[in-house]
Amino acid sequence: MTPISILDLVRVRQGSTPRDALDHARDLAAFAEGLGYRRFWVAEHHNMPGIASAATSVVIAHIAAGTSTIRVGSGGIMLPNHAPLIIAEQFGTLASLFPDRIDLGLGRAPGTDQLTLRALRRDPASADRFPNDVLELQSLLAPVQPGQMIQAVPGAGTEVPLWILGSSTFGAQLAAEFGLPYAFASHFAPDALDAALDIYRARFKPSKQLEKPYAMVGVNIIAADSDAEARHLATTQQMSFTDLHRGVRGLSKPPIDDIDTYWTAREKAQAQHMLACSIIGGPDKLRAGMERFLEQTAADELMIVSDIFDHAARLRSFELIAGAARDIERPLAVIASEAKQSRNAD
Repeated sequence: MTPISILDLVRVRQGSTPRDALDHARDLAAFAEGLGYRRFWVAEHHNMPGIASAATSVVIAHIAAGTSTIRVGSGGIMLPNHAPLIIAEQFGTLASLFPDRIDLGLGRAPGTDQLTLRALRRDPASADRFPNDVLELQSLLAPVQPGQMIQAVPGAGTEVPLWILGSSTFGAQLAAEFGLPYAFASHFAPDALDAALDIYRARFKPSKQLEKPYAMVGVNIIAADSDAEARHLATTQQMSFTDLHRGVRGLSKPPIDDIDTYWTAREKAQAQHMLACSIIGGPDKLRAGMERFLEQTAADELMIVSDIFDHAARLRSFELIAGAARDIERPLAVIASEAKQSRNAD
């Protein structure tokens, strides 16, 4: 089947603590490993009380220590917040502790607001240096060259796989130019999805790391044993996106019976637009939705967000998703291949 992976936001829920969120992430990763998920990624966010993954490399170590085979990584590290040498040392350390299991996904957004950006001591112009910083980081993770005066220790020679993350066509162009795998953040920014994938595939240049394009696509999936239960569980994420538009940064909320009592018509439209790449339902709707999404994107891999308040319900969601991926009548890889051929013909 087409590989399926998890992006975990390490949500801090009402009535819980950051430690609970970190332990739930580790527990989910071990559970997903047993179900055959390929990767488990966490993302760098700052000054957000409801997300506990700001110290991303530390969180990765916590999760990797609780698993044995699943790849663990960043989705992503916001590279302009850091010196490339620091990230090379951090991920070189992770690669030394957990060989052949660490991914390094890179983004150029701040992962926070402008005030927090200044607290991070980030130069507002640092995003403009992102392409050069990616190349510098890549060289620091490569084998040491004769005369090289600065080394990442550990890090040099680990060649941790790099990914470019994006929500626009800029990242697609960069990933294609550098010959790197590309992950598109359609789980919250769907507008440029088709254009970005087209650009990435059309302009891709083979590299030492990757011979041909490899695109991973983000999708929200809330699965339950019935459509009604899934719609109920999905209100947690819908409230989170509504709060985002309101400028409220709180903890994850338990689901409610009627989301229309929470958001205005305008907020509903905004949230539904950002969540356009979503599949919500029981097993039948889940399988059909995954097929349609693969036909649309021809994704090589799905990066799944299942933002559910209750930990047990979230485990069940990922269990159902893995089952749907196995049970689809035509293998997901075949669907993706057919979609690619159709897009190329067009």
